[in-house]
Amino acid sequence: MKKAGKDSLGNLHFMREAPLLTRRLIPESSAKPQPHFIPQPIREDYLEACRIRDLSPKASATLARRCLQGMVRDFTGVKAPSLYKEIEKLSELLNSGDAPKGVSEDSIESLHHVRSLGNIGAHMEKDIDVIIPVEPEEAQILIDLIEILFEEWYVAREKRQSKFAALRVTAEEKQALKESPNPEVSEKREQQ
Repeated sequence: MKKAGKDSLGNLHFMREAPLLTRRLIPESSAKPQPHFIPQPIREDYLEACRIRDLSPKASATLARRCLQGMVRDFTGVKAPSLYKEIEKLSELLNSGDAPKGVSEDSIESLHHVRSLGNIGAHMEKDIDVIIPVEPEEAQILIDLIEILFEEWYVAREKRQSKFAALRVTAEEKQALKESPNPEVSEKREQQ
């Protein structure tokens, strides 16, 4: 939205000033469609974080933090009283070799950063006069991390499971053919 005015002839034109308001109308946000096997509450938090990124970056960062905590709990099964303790537990699992596939040192480090940025919106500073802003670009970085982890955790796991399932079905079908009496093979053996 820009300021408009009329010139001396009465023609309407836009002022050359900075826009008064910028909003994305269509599509409503930059959210990417996510597959059904990602839990609905996690997808909803992701969509809302994308939707309000420009309107309220601090709220978007808080929702991104919540989304990532949900992902940690759902994907890894790690639950603790705080996101910090969940990330620490996940780090221990990684160091012992027991973390789920897709969990890496850099994803754990990124989770710590998200927790820190998301806390800006989730928790009041000790000095309430200290206001730490979150810019839309910073909220977008958190959203980007969510999308990366959707791919590395959920989508990769789903692809792996579906390919292994297809391989298992093929192997079972071939084994059944091998074990079942084949009339043509039996006939040839009898003729020899």
